[in-house]
Amino acid sequence: MAVQQHRVSKTRKRKRRTHFKLEQPTLVTCPQCGEYKLPHHACTSCGTYKGRVVLSVK
Repeated sequence: MAVQQHRVSKTRKRKRRTHFKLEQPTLVTCPQCGEYKLPHHACTSCGTYKGRVVLSVK
């Protein structure tokens, strides 16, 4: 197991952690119903993808 030889400074630690953040998902509007959906996915509210019905929504 590795044992550190020198203390890691606050600046070095914070530089490493700059990528530990949450990203907001990219959303697009559905051309059929106008609801927000993930790009390249079927719409969960109307069940369409590229103008075709692919899911049966109750």
